[in-house]
Amino acid sequence: MKTSITIAALFIFHSSFAQPNKTASTQILIRCDDIGMSHSVNMAAKQVLDAGFPVSMSVMVPCSWFTEAADLLKQYPNVSVGIHLTLNAEWKNYRWGPVAGSGTVPSLVDPLGNFFPSRSLLFDNHPKLEEIETELRAQINRALKAGLKIDYLDYHMSAAVQTLQTRMIVEKLAAEYKLAISRYYDEDGIDIGYFASPAHKLDTLLSRTKTLKEGGIKLFVFHVGIDNPELAAMEDLNPFGPKEMSKHRNAELNALISKQFQQFLHADKNRLVSYKMLVAEKGLNAMKRPDLKD
Repeated sequence: MKTSITIAALFIFHSSFAQPNKTASTQILIRCDDIGMSHSVNMAAKQVLDAGFPVSMSVMVPCSWFTEAADLLKQYPNVSVGIHLTLNAEWKNYRWGPVAGSGTVPSLVDPLGNFFPSRSLLFDNHPKLEEIETELRAQINRALKAGLKIDYLDYHMSAAVQTLQTRMIVEKLAAEYKLAISRYYDEDGIDIGYFASPAHKLDTLLSRTKTLKEGGIKLFVFHVGIDNPELAAMEDLNPFGPKEMSKHRNAELNALISKQFQQFLHADKNRLVSYKMLVAEKGLNAMKRPDLKD
């Protein structure tokens, strides 16, 4: 009998996640980036997905663990899948290159055929716009061939929207494939404390929730991971990246699925949404280009 009650309680718990409050004044959109970057990131994503609430996850198609990520994401109806359009590879001993092949898009890669670590190095190489479009299209097509139902596009390290011309390529592809673009529904981006120390991630996140103005769509972007030897071995080639990245990402995971933050997400005044839900309810024509600083 005790087991039956527990199972029933879990069913009600997860069902409440699946039935967001449509009368709430504030919409909360959780987006998890870099899915497919590594096995540890995928396993962290699984923990989030298992929580059962609506969540948007952006997958990195060029990375080695993309196939595992695609297989994982296809199992969960509560996820809205996006393509994390990727033109950078920022880790010292873990590099990736274009889906289209380095010979097809030579202006996007270093002498070893890998993406550059930063936007500045990429654009110092004078990438050709037609090659950027070729590569981004190849990433979308590979995801579709893997069987993913794609709802939106966004952009790793903002490289794909570095200039007006590259932003227009993203918009062109979104229109062609009938996809939304993250930040094009007038979302209010919330700083969750990316650079806060791992020990203070949760406190920083909760402090952000206490100062939110009601109304609109609040976008919380997380980079989740599990602090294990695989992720701990990755060193950011960009000096602005936080040290001990694996600890930061594990702390973001713990903060996201914590009881305290989940209570905030499911407060009566809030409604959890995903990009899939925004497309269904608002349509693609409701999108508008944000300021270029976004």
